[in-house]
Amino acid sequence: MQFVNFAELDTEPFKKEFAQDIIEGTPEQNVWSHFVGANGTFKSGMWDSTAGVFRGPMNDQIEFCHILEGEARIETADGTSRRVKAGDSFVMDNGLQPVWHVENYIRKHYVIVAV
Repeated sequence: MQFVNFAELDTEPFKKEFAQDIIEGTPEQNVWSHFVGANGTFKSGMWDSTAGVFRGPMNDQIEFCHILEGEARIETADGTSRRVKAGDSFVMDNGLQPVWHVENYIRKHYVIVAV
């Protein structure tokens, strides 16, 4: 059993490979994987992205997000569009196929559970 305080970690980020999901621009994304548990079915950490438009499919997972910095507009297949900004928290359910529109920069904490 562990207690993991993100502020105490010195986690090195890795570049996320997602070229197949880019729709517009040349966004770059980093992931700080702070915790992986339950045989890889639970993950938590931090993620950021520079400007661009890209898909973020929720295939076989549910994700909780808390935006730390920046903002984005997220579109879903049903035509709904929502703006998220620093301080906002939300959940993206399994099967959701969001398209992220990042104008400048966004950074979030995430918790992902495989389903």
